Amino acid sequence: MSYRNIVAAIDLTEQCHAVVARAQELASNSGAVLRLIHVIEPMAMAFGGDVPMDLSMLQQQQFEQARQRINTFSDLYPSLTADLAHLTYGQPRQEVHRLAREQNCDLIVVGSHGRHGLALLLGSTANDILHGAPCDVLAVRLKPSG
Repeated sequence: MSYRNIVAAIDLTEQCHAVVARAQELASNSGAVLRLIHVIEPMAMAFGGDVPMDLSMLQQQQFEQARQRINTFSDLYPSLTADLAHLTYGQPRQEVHRLAREQNCDLIVVGSHGRHGLALLLGSTANDILHGAPCDVLAVRLKPSG
């Protein structure tokens, strides 16, 4: 089976390069279009929505830093033009699934730390994206950092 449209969901850490490299390898082998997506969770969600101050300036700074970081991928991976790098706010699973549906993606590539025990019970972004995905999902095993 060859893929035509691939989206790699990345967190912009150093480890995400393994995810992008695997996705790019699959895309080049099958002649697929590769897109990146990074989802910024609204800060109010992280604090349960009960925040006594305006976080819009911090959120905007976070967005600008993410935009600068995601733009560096076009230097490292020439096939990834700016129009193929998506930066959005929201809940990661919902936003990755939305982009995959909108772009008719047939593969989502995510990084996985392969956690177990309590971390597995609490869930992970990769696990969350897997459930209800509109297409195939490939979890790239990431090496522990540190």
